[in-house]
Amino acid sequence: MSAPNSEPSTLYAKLLGETATITWQELQRFFAGGNVLRVAGELDLVAVAEALAEDDGAKVSVWLTAGSLRKMAVADAEDYQARDPQLWAVVVAPWVLVQERVAPSLH
Repeated sequence: MSAPNSEPSTLYAKLLGETATITWQELQRFFAGGNVLRVAGELDLVAVAEALAEDDGAKVSVWLTAGSLRKMAVADAEDYQARDPQLWAVVVAPWVLVQERVAPSLH
């Protein structure tokens, strides 16, 4: 077993540079096309994008099975429409990966 890299991969760095905030209004057309994947808050959005880009089926399968990566559902869309949360997104064609950004607790 090799030690984890201390430096991010070139792909990770590229994807990180391509992430951006997005509003639900901007995201709706991608959702309508069935191209939005929702990434749970506990995951690293860029690491998930990297795994998809590299076709890392083992990692993606674990996330899909756990429900921490899934195709965005109508209920999610309705929730986002009602709340208009701050969203962070990155594109790994044909997918737009989206993650709700939650402000850190001040407790």
